[in-house]
Amino acid sequence: MDQTPQAVQSCHECLKWIIPQLDKFPRSRRFTMGDRIEQGLLTVLELLIDATYQKNKQEVLRKANSKLTVVRHVWRLAFELQVISNKQYAYGAELLVNLGRQIGGWEKSVNANFRNRRP
Repeated sequence: MDQTPQAVQSCHECLKWIIPQLDKFPRSRRFTMGDRIEQGLLTVLELLIDATYQKNKQEVLRKANSKLTVVRHVWRLAFELQVISNKQYAYGAELLVNLGRQIGGWEKSVNANFRNRRP
């Protein structure tokens, strides 16, 4: 049975959808904004996988959420600069927001478990 956390799978799916979109960025933006988005999401994926195997998950999940926030801002900027369409932006933003919710839920669950532990 696969024990991969849902946030890891969602990040993977987000990357699978977003990378082909980044490939369509104009050359002038592909190597700046496109790379930032791709590298940011790959870092989030790496952090989430690390959190899966860490005993102390809080700090790793906090870093993943922070990095995801940067990715969301760059994605929005790509839309504002008309690098992506309304439809692409809306779908990508939905994927990123859902991923953020999953990371936040995981973080809350870890924090609740930490508080409920008895010395």
